[in-house]
Amino acid sequence: MSASKSLKLVLVTGAAGKIGKYFAEHANKQKYKLRLMVHSIHESEKVDPLKPFGEIIKGDLDETETLEKACKDIHTIVHLAGDPDPSGTWDSLKKSNIDGLYNIFLAAKKAGVKRMVYASSIHAISGYPNDVQAKTNEPPNPGDLYGVTKCFGEALCRYMGEKEGVPSIAVRIGAFQEHASAQNKDSLNMMDAWLSQRDCVQLLERCIDAPEDLKFAIVHGLSRNTFNRMEIESTRQLLGYDPQDNFFEESEIFKKLSMTDELAEHSVEDDRQKSGLRDKSPEDKKKDKKK
Repeated sequence: MSASKSLKLVLVTGAAGKIGKYFAEHANKQKYKLRLMVHSIHESEKVDPLKPFGEIIKGDLDETETLEKACKDIHTIVHLAGDPDPSGTWDSLKKSNIDGLYNIFLAAKKAGVKRMVYASSIHAISGYPNDVQAKTNEPPNPGDLYGVTKCFGEALCRYMGEKEGVPSIAVRIGAFQEHASAQNKDSLNMMDAWLSQRDCVQLLERCIDAPEDLKFAIVHGLSRNTFNRMEIESTRQLLGYDPQDNFFEESEIFKKLSMTDELAEHSVEDDRQKSGLRDKSPEDKKKDKKK
């Protein structure tokens, strides 16, 4: 079998977007061959830089013929396309994030696609109070209509994976930003939601390579930040995700505090704390001293 035959053919929708463009450039070309779908409105200056990384298909999510062409022979779809504006109108959000996802699922099933990797969002759980860390096995709680569309997407992924034979993973993506953004004081509002570029690529690749018998899962897309709005341990365990970056170690504001090292673990494993099994109670030790 030739090397090109053994590569997984991956369709990336929304390839001209921020995440799509970075993934197209940095995805492992030794493992994947990319087909990049971009919106028909994009001019050549946005599309041409993508050409070295894969086959380009222009089209919209409401064009059945285009979607069927895009899905032909595809192993996995990384679906990043949609309306990313949380303040968008319902009609716009519904068309892109609900109708568009449904349409590409229809094309995926017809083409025999092996897996859908769906870009959900932290907005699917942003209705929880800030001091609550969201879990993958707990109910979604959207904080806006954009989040509502992402909750629908997660539900559709489960239905398609468990009932229609298109295994699906919904990735709740946090604040996807480059390393330099951590140096900006204005970026402090994403300290518990940062997803670095390289961690994002790794996570999407882990989803593409997930066990074939995994019909549905929700995973959390955050880096290994000291404090995280969404837990990532379940994602580590399920996919072997190994995030490399931590907002609190990149930010100049927090770096000097050495928060990762200074925080107490509140366990016997922390050498700075006197905890664990003891031969005698503190009261008995006081009695011994008085003797």
